[in-house]
Amino acid sequence: MNKTIRVAMILAVSAGSILAHTAPASAQWRDGPPRWDDRRGPPPPPPRRHHHRDRDNGRVIAGGLAAGVIGGLIGGAIANSNNGPRYYVEEPPPPRCWFEDRRVPNAYDGGWHYENVRVCN
Repeated sequence: MNKTIRVAMILAVSAGSILAHTAPASAQWRDGPPRWDDRRGPPPPPPRRHHHRDRDNGRVIAGGLAAGVIGGLIGGAIANSNNGPRYYVEEPPPPRCWFEDRRVPNAYDGGWHYENVRVCN
């Protein structure tokens, strides 16, 4: 039922759009082409359109950029706000390490032997 109604609506809209433009078109002038030296005078000027938004593209872009900059400043200030001064403790330098031959106990027979051992400060 739902699909049938949907198909009927699509057909009605399609038929309406096809049949709406079936009036015969004529590319002829009724009184001949308009001429400037005609006794009727020049054609009237086109009507003035009062669309203020047609010429405000620069203002809109500038307003958007200004809003973005101000919003970025406010957002950055909020993100960087803290509850007091921050103190950064400088990390100590990494330890200096080297390898030495050291005498170590032998785990197998209770004796001693020499191994290459890493030694750090």
